[in-house]
Amino acid sequence: MRAVSVWSLVSLGAAALALGACGQSGSSSSSSSSSSSSSTTSTTAPAPALTDAQKQALVAQLPAAYQGADLSNGEAKFAVCRSCHTTSQGGEDMTGPNLWGVFGRKAGSEPGFGYSDDMKAAGWTWDADRIDKWITNPRGVLAGTKMTFIGMPSATDRRDLIAFLKTQTSPAPKS
Repeated sequence: MRAVSVWSLVSLGAAALALGACGQSGSSSSSSSSSSSSSTTSTTAPAPALTDAQKQALVAQLPAAYQGADLSNGEAKFAVCRSCHTTSQGGEDMTGPNLWGVFGRKAGSEPGFGYSDDMKAAGWTWDADRIDKWITNPRGVLAGTKMTFIGMPSATDRRDLIAFLKTQTSPAPKS
């Protein structure tokens, strides 16, 4: 019973952090916005699950520093991101843009998303190292970003998150 109580508190804390990270409040307008996004997102057919071999092939495309990642930890860390971002091909933008195809994409270029002028003018392309710097401290990288996430200080958690993100936002490798 104690483990359930602790887990409930951890889950509630994570949800509160996730909402705070994206600048959302607990107001009814945010709640209705979230539910319409999630109901729309759920109508998108999920991509077929990747095999372990396909996941490893995608991770192997990353620089060596990311190849020892723990994908389970990365998935757990992505829970905070999930409150603002979708990852499926054709998925909707939420508070943040859909992340499908983010590796190799020019910053501020997801069609239809309302980026800050600073992000549109950033001029870089997203890769593992750029994402690593970004999720360490987004406002430290680009003061004019609309992203309110305060950052992820743990290098291990960032490594794991980036590898997980690669497996969720990239097409399955050819067999």
